[in-house]
Amino acid sequence: MAKRSLKFKMFLFSFVIVFFSIVTSGAMMIHNISGAFEKEFGARAIAIARTVAQMTDVQDTVGTNEGFEVIQPIAERIRLATDVDYIVIFDMDGVRYSHPSESKIGTIFEEAENSEALSQHEYISKAIGVQGYSIRAFVPIMNSNATKQVGVINVGIISPKWYNLLGQYQSDILISLFWGLLVGLIGAVFIANHIKKQTLNLEPYQIARIVQERSAIMQAMDVGILATDADGNITFINQLARQYTHYFRKKGTLQEVFPNTWLAEEKIERLESYRPLLLFDQMYLVRTYPIRIQDKNAGHLIMITDRKEAHTMAEELTGIKALVDTLRAQHHEFLNRLHSIAGLIQLKRNEDALSLIIDEITDEEDVIQKLRDKILDYSIQGLLLGKHSRAKELGVHLTLDEDSFLLDFMTGFSSGDLVTIIGNLVDNAMEACLSKDVRDVNILIQGDKHFLYIEVQDSGIGIEGNPEKIFDYGFSTKNRDGHGIGLALVKQIIESNKGTIHITSEVNIGTTIIVKAGVME
Repeated sequence: MAKRSLKFKMFLFSFVIVFFSIVTSGAMMIHNISGAFEKEFGARAIAIARTVAQMTDVQDTVGTNEGFEVIQPIAERIRLATDVDYIVIFDMDGVRYSHPSESKIGTIFEEAENSEALSQHEYISKAIGVQGYSIRAFVPIMNSNATKQVGVINVGIISPKWYNLLGQYQSDILISLFWGLLVGLIGAVFIANHIKKQTLNLEPYQIARIVQERSAIMQAMDVGILATDADGNITFINQLARQYTHYFRKKGTLQEVFPNTWLAEEKIERLESYRPLLLFDQMYLVRTYPIRIQDKNAGHLIMITDRKEAHTMAEELTGIKALVDTLRAQHHEFLNRLHSIAGLIQLKRNEDALSLIIDEITDEEDVIQKLRDKILDYSIQGLLLGKHSRAKELGVHLTLDEDSFLLDFMTGFSSGDLVTIIGNLVDNAMEACLSKDVRDVNILIQGDKHFLYIEVQDSGIGIEGNPEKIFDYGFSTKNRDGHGIGLALVKQIIESNKGTIHITSEVNIGTTIIVKAGVME
């Protein structure tokens, strides 16, 4: 039913409505006709009964033996002449003197003792018999002097059955049904065509699906979205936009949603780039687009982005933050070295200064050579060298496992992916060690075109509860902006390449994170 066309549905509904209307009207008509017949039959029956009750032969012979021979012919003659179904005459004891079936003459009329007609009352009643419902008229028979009641006359007419009436009037009902359905069909087609023009020739189920899909998409987006009509009334607002604007009513205007801002005070035009908007002491970036339907202005689409979140995401995705931190650590470390060397020279301890230079150069060269031997990608080499400098600055002992090797990138992973994975895992490991006396972080990297294996161990504070929660978007153990994104991004990259990430952690002992993808040959 849901996939049927609008024309078919409207025709079907019209057919059902017209059909039941005609059937109901027909039933009411048959009922009314039946009632009219019963009323007419009652009046006719009582008139005949009164006429027979005034006949002298009936008045004088009812209740006598002579009456059995006199009354039956009179009653039958009148019955046939008036086309009634029966005329029954009985005396005050209920003995019948006439009946359509002569075998019942002389028998007792069962209802006689309860008949009000024995008390000189005439009335009409309805009874059901073998042949169906009958309308009966009871009229008392008085003697010729009208001083004493001598009997009762009962005239009955069988009421026609409903199906007999239906057969009699079926042509009228069928004609009404035909014309009703024809008019309903024409009206349904006309209305359906008119509605489809208004709905871009889409069927109702298509419109419903589009609305549900668009609404779900708008609600799922990580951007606040509002839509307005041509008069500035809000027609749609997603949940994120409600959070940004603190507006939770169903309807409103731009003036109500953005009070005392340029969106409420200025005429909205298309913004090719984002424009800042201050709401509740929070800065947002806003972009607007016109909504046009059939080349007519139908409103505007307003997109709101949290500026702080946008900047944080940009830093995480481009690696700018990691690069800046690495350069800062190297700059700080080189300044410390230069200060130490300069101090020794000023103290005229040239040999000590030379020894320090040689030690620093030797240590740096050892690290660089180790990276060159085990890691063949320059981006990863640079990342690990920067993390080594950062670790020295933080007082963390960072080591690259001797079994490490990276010959190539596994299919599906890029250099940027590995920079994001390794950089975030190492950063979190070093930060976890800062509050401990023993600050060890060990990295094991193995990989080629077919597999990838990364293991990062630290001697940090560990994670209480479920350690898997650190991969949830927005979760962080640090109360500073910009956290809660990196590890979620790491998990997304790994799972998108059908890899796995596993974490084990013990409080105050340390944490181990293992990344696996592919199969080692």
